[in-house]
Amino acid sequence: VQLQASGGGLVQAGGSLRLSCAASGRAFEGYGMAWFRQAPGKEREFVGGVIWSGAATSYADSVKGRFTISRDNGRALVTLQMNSLRPEDTAVYYCAASRRRPTLVLKTISEYDYWGQGTQVTVSS
Repeated sequence: VQLQASGGGLVQAGGSLRLSCAASGRAFEGYGMAWFRQAPGKEREFVGGVIWSGAATSYADSVKGRFTISRDNGRALVTLQMNSLRPEDTAVYYCAASRRRPTLVLKTISEYDYWGQGTQVTVSS
């Protein structure tokens, strides 16, 4: 599967952005999906994930209550709605796909086999 992320940009603190990840290829519904992010000088970290059906999601503590991940299997699309953005949310955001255990939200980088190119999110104070 190939992934194309979009929707990043510059926003003031407290604002919102919506990231999208379009997948091409076969059997999108067979993949668990997630968003990760990487800030300058820091390691890539898990942000949120969703199982194959969309019925279960999980988030990093730092974004709980502010970010929402969802998927549309008919359109092969995953979105990350980001509200109440903070300067510390500034990072390159990556979408990722995994076929290893699609009924669970996987949270480690090594469990994901396919990655999008990343989209920059910058939150100004």
